[in-house]
Amino acid sequence: MNLVELEDLSDRRLRPYSGMTDGQLKRGEGFRRDNPRGLFIGESARVIERALDAGIRPVSALVDERWLEHDRAIVERIQQANPDAPVFFATASQHKSLTGYEVVRGTLACFDRPVPLTPQDAIEGARRIAILEDVTNYANMGAIFRSAAALGIDAVLVSPSCHDPYYRRCARVSMGAVFQVPWARIDGPADWAPEFMPSLHALGFQSAAMALKDDSIGLRDPRLARANRLAIVLGTEGDGLRESTIARCDHTVLIPMAHQVDSLNVAAAAAIAFWELTQ
Repeated sequence: MNLVELEDLSDRRLRPYSGMTDGQLKRGEGFRRDNPRGLFIGESARVIERALDAGIRPVSALVDERWLEHDRAIVERIQQANPDAPVFFATASQHKSLTGYEVVRGTLACFDRPVPLTPQDAIEGARRIAILEDVTNYANMGAIFRSAAALGIDAVLVSPSCHDPYYRRCARVSMGAVFQVPWARIDGPADWAPEFMPSLHALGFQSAAMALKDDSIGLRDPRLARANRLAIVLGTEGDGLRESTIARCDHTVLIPMAHQVDSLNVAAAAAIAFWELTQ
């Protein structure tokens, strides 16, 4: 391995690991201008490995001395993927000074953001997709992507107001599934459904809004199983889906609750819905 030992913690190349937010990385603020799509950070060997498997280009890496032997294979893969990418070797104290964290989960890597898919590209050939509306909790977003990958969802679309699946915590919670499942952001206003859903229906998709309504049907309703192409639409915690979104879906679907529980966490509901509707 060709490691760069840290001498100057103010080295500009270290900025992605020290003090830049996910949003600043995405915008490439004050760091890189040759990739207008910006950057993102992958944390842990599993996340980095799946980003590399997806063909995403690494820019650099930062490895704590305590993790060097454990992550040797992934560091070598980073260098093979981009021989020009520096791999910075940090002592435990240097790593803490840079990142602010004493406990680490392994190697960090900085990646160029790939060219984003359009919704039409992401769902081409798909039979079962998920649409996420206004999900702004990183852990929920990551857990939904992990379930989508594990349970056979072909693609995920996110509404204009959703968090970015490539944000560091989301990618980590997903265990790298955000690089395995095709996804795309729906363009347009926050109230996306009136404009977007007709085009989805024109492609042969039926749509199932996960919502608690008097006319909701169960997940095992045969109409859902018979749908050749189906979009499962899930909303944010608390408020759920917009009424304008529900109104433009073909079905409203619920998971029956017991013990006077009103609803499940959106990530848990997504896992159940994916399991039932992809069989």
